[in-house]
Amino acid sequence: MTMSSPRTHRPWSSTELPVGRRVELLMAEMSLEEKLAQLGSLWPGLTVPQETRDEHAAREGDADGTETAADTGADRDRSGNVAPLQEVFARPVDFAAATEHGLGQLTRPFGSRPVEPADGVKELVAQQRDLITRTRLGLPALVHEECLTGFTAYRASVFPASIAWAAAFDPELVETMAAAIGEGMHALGVHQGLSPVLDVVRDYRWGRVEETLGEDPYLVSAIGTAYVRGLESSGVISTLKHFAGYSASRAARNHGPVGMGPRELADVILPPFEAAIREGGARSVMNSYSEVDGVPAAADASLLTDVLREQWGFDGTVVSDYWAIAFLRLLHHVANSWGEAGAQSLSAGIDVELPGTLCYGEPLAELVRSGQVPEALVDRALERVLRQKAELGLLDADWSPEPVGAAGVDLDPPANRETARLLAERGIVLLDNPGTLLPLAPGLRKVAVVGPCADDANAFFGCYSFPNHVLPRYPELGNGIEAVSLLEALRAERPETEWVHETGCPVKEPDRSGIAAAAAAAEDAELCVVVVGDRAGLFGGGTSGEGCDVTDLALPGVQDELVEALLATGTPVVLVSVSGRPYALGVHTDRTGAAVQAFFPGEEGGPALAGILCGRVNPSGRLPVQIPSTPGGQPHTYLAPPLGHTAAGVSSLRTVPAFPFGHGASYTAFEWSGAELSAREVPTDGEVEISMLVRNTGERAGTEVVQLYFNDPVAQLPRPVSQLAGFARVDLEPGQERRVTFRLHSDRTAFTGRDLTRIVEPGEIRLLLGASSDDIRLRESFRLTGPVRTVGADRVLFTPVTVSPAAADLPA
Repeated sequence: MTMSSPRTHRPWSSTELPVGRRVELLMAEMSLEEKLAQLGSLWPGLTVPQETRDEHAAREGDADGTETAADTGADRDRSGNVAPLQEVFARPVDFAAATEHGLGQLTRPFGSRPVEPADGVKELVAQQRDLITRTRLGLPALVHEECLTGFTAYRASVFPASIAWAAAFDPELVETMAAAIGEGMHALGVHQGLSPVLDVVRDYRWGRVEETLGEDPYLVSAIGTAYVRGLESSGVISTLKHFAGYSASRAARNHGPVGMGPRELADVILPPFEAAIREGGARSVMNSYSEVDGVPAAADASLLTDVLREQWGFDGTVVSDYWAIAFLRLLHHVANSWGEAGAQSLSAGIDVELPGTLCYGEPLAELVRSGQVPEALVDRALERVLRQKAELGLLDADWSPEPVGAAGVDLDPPANRETARLLAERGIVLLDNPGTLLPLAPGLRKVAVVGPCADDANAFFGCYSFPNHVLPRYPELGNGIEAVSLLEALRAERPETEWVHETGCPVKEPDRSGIAAAAAAAEDAELCVVVVGDRAGLFGGGTSGEGCDVTDLALPGVQDELVEALLATGTPVVLVSVSGRPYALGVHTDRTGAAVQAFFPGEEGGPALAGILCGRVNPSGRLPVQIPSTPGGQPHTYLAPPLGHTAAGVSSLRTVPAFPFGHGASYTAFEWSGAELSAREVPTDGEVEISMLVRNTGERAGTEVVQLYFNDPVAQLPRPVSQLAGFARVDLEPGQERRVTFRLHSDRTAFTGRDLTRIVEPGEIRLLLGASSDDIRLRESFRLTGPVRTVGADRVLFTPVTVSPAAADLPA
């Protein structure tokens, strides 16, 4: 329905004018208050339990909220919170008063509480209609939502967690998933999605590992860029987070300081963001909560303006992470007032304050009126915000708040379920199968299925899934979607087998009372499947997720004791880990008959796991993070120079993982051969092709993931022992052979040199073709020739790869 509004006949609402001119005309009409309103946001659904609010009110030290993090009890369990320190900022909202001068963004109208999609649309339409008819300029709000494991809304599909997308090594499928997520959001009137997370894992103990795409910047770039392309293709703005350095906090503590130098930031942390902007077309970026080398990201102009805009040419919007601007005062203590915090962030380059307006409202207006903050800074951010609204059609005279196609929309349609199934199956990793217990023999009569994650479908969901993010406060509603546990899926997969279940112990609590019964069930069975891992939550409410950091990588609670008790029975044991981070499974896997890693596999996780265990599905997942051998010591990733790896006589600490980055086994076997290089000498601005043959030598169809690594053996700075440069999933029937060809540009060998410029350096480059970072099947080398070359933002970021029939498979 097209409706009239106060802007119907205003020049800036005409689509016949260029966007820049429309924005210019609109800005000329706006008062300071109306300008700042467009840089703010409102979270009408923000609530906290009344008892939590009362506790905070009793502790408040002064009227303007200058309490410290210690005063707010920030280290306590935050049951019910969906954002950090939510109870500090949650207040009743008068929508009309808060939007007197307009509104930039509406925060999470679908993702804050369980609302039926149709009812949510009606409420959103009413709010937007109110804005365009009551406010002087009649501008609608841009609407944003979370969409990390799917649209975070009631009855929406729950896809695998991000770490599982990475384990699939399948950018095309991730792009398909993201497009489906965006279609559901767009249908309900949502304009912006706060995903993907492009933080590169540096310490497995960090709670948000589950939200990441792994520990290698190239893999994160490839999968993250694919997600961005998919979401943006649906008309929904993709927001990259968290810019930058958030995942590298000391001791893996959420929001902790980051002690990182400029080279690590440039070579490890920043590349995925650059790739997602340049190659994916991302239109929004969200700042990190962290301070890197002492500078909070929310006040870092060198990051948010110099790098992001001047070096990379980004012209979208920068939005604050929730209350990150206020945290400059509350947590970082670099501002004396909310207005000063707002001034620092505005000057640094943050355009929009989320999730509500505290610092960008009247406190900032006072500083502008007094001349302490130039109004030109407000206009700079405003121009970006209004340009984006114009591009979305929100400034058009005939814009309607009624989203097209919202009536009867299904947020979990069959096509979504199929994509979720494929991604779950392709992301599950067969770690080890020395006893060939897998796939499970069809003649098994009795199998014990033990463990806290065996009969709990919610064990498959990440912390930003709606069932784990919001619905714990509404237990009477269930999950809102169809999902079955692994136990249920196994019974459906093999109804002739007796599947005996014992929980054994909880995920988190140190309750050992059920271990004896679990061991007895194992002793009485032909085989035992033990399912251990995590329960995702927020701020201490789970064992994985935002604010759920750990001191070591032992399985949570007493799950290691449960596994040991089962191994002691002598019954063959299949160890299945369903988790958000890698745990130290190496303490058990030398005695298990098989081991499987499933990073939160989503709503189809039960059938996917059952299919792999029983052999209906041939596993093809690969590890995007290493599986540690032991829980103690400083966790590390594979991407390290020689001194980061084990060296005899240097340290008594062993750094070899139980299973390396890129590892994953199959129920068939593959043979690699025929490596060829197109040249042995390549200019520092040239490229080389490397190809090889891979053949399925087993008796069933399977997928090999061919991985190309490189090593720069002598450089002006220590370089990683191996570094991922490209990969390809290769589907092969029994006896089938394919040729895989990578086109590697010299830019892909670039690194930040001693003078902090990114260079391509002449010299030998070793190429490593492998089934993992530690399982190298073929080796070649070439020499880069010519002068040292400085490369900038126009450098080649990806390695194209083609998979073609081998000569033996071509028709005669």
